[in-house]
Amino acid sequence: MTDTPHPDRIHPLPHSDQDADRAERIPDTPQTRAPSYRLAFTDRDFLLRDELRPVRLQLELLKPQMVMDERGIESTVVMFGGARIPAPDAVGQASTKGLAALSKYYEEARVFAQRMTERSLAAGGGEFVICTGGGPGVMEAGNMGAAEAGGQSIGLGIVLPHEQAPNVHVTPDLCFNFHYFAIRKMHFLMRARAITVFPGGFGTLDELFESLTLIQTGRMAQVPVLLFGAEFWDGIINWQALADAGTISASDLQLIRYVETAEEAVEIIDSWPRPDC
Repeated sequence: MTDTPHPDRIHPLPHSDQDADRAERIPDTPQTRAPSYRLAFTDRDFLLRDELRPVRLQLELLKPQMVMDERGIESTVVMFGGARIPAPDAVGQASTKGLAALSKYYEEARVFAQRMTERSLAAGGGEFVICTGGGPGVMEAGNMGAAEAGGQSIGLGIVLPHEQAPNVHVTPDLCFNFHYFAIRKMHFLMRARAITVFPGGFGTLDELFESLTLIQTGRMAQVPVLLFGAEFWDGIINWQALADAGTISASDLQLIRYVETAEEAVEIIDSWPRPDC
């Protein structure tokens, strides 16, 4: 076998995959079998050491960034929401009456994603791309709506103790898997032009407050933060009490907007001033 220079490289040094292949074709000796002899970038045991955590954090930030750049993703519409919210045809399987009642937001999520993806496609397909956590419930509805409109959508999954495969509607080339929650959150918000939050549990609340904190402290530009379901949100969070106690400013209450339907959410996003305006 004759090694040839990698076609994308403009200098004469060998590509790393060439050396990785060569390293597999060396004589089998005690020296070559020793862990110390493995190429560092192909040594799984080495890469998973505690000391390499900074490198793994960097890789987890870089890989999705590069893939999304290559796919032409300029901006996203983030959809947070509960994994347990059932589709309308599965309401009978809901574990509580409360979840069954929230099923209507599955449909609103699907329609919202469909409408936003239609706008994205009309603008070339790289702006306002739907981005979810890639799982079931509201996330599934969002990816489904984008697929029904004929567009791409992103799924940012994470390894959990219980097995959970991505929903089948995520665009395969934009389906990611994370180890670090913090890096996953960064990718949710790095390109966000709007954040929609549907009823959900601890994970949804975590994502909501992370987003609000970044906007409140000026660490992120203000974008629409739209909460679907006023009755649900007013039942679990007393926003006014935070302002009355002085733990947030009264003006912070303006960072969120309640909506009930996909049409309301789309209208607010359509009327939001563009960053370059």
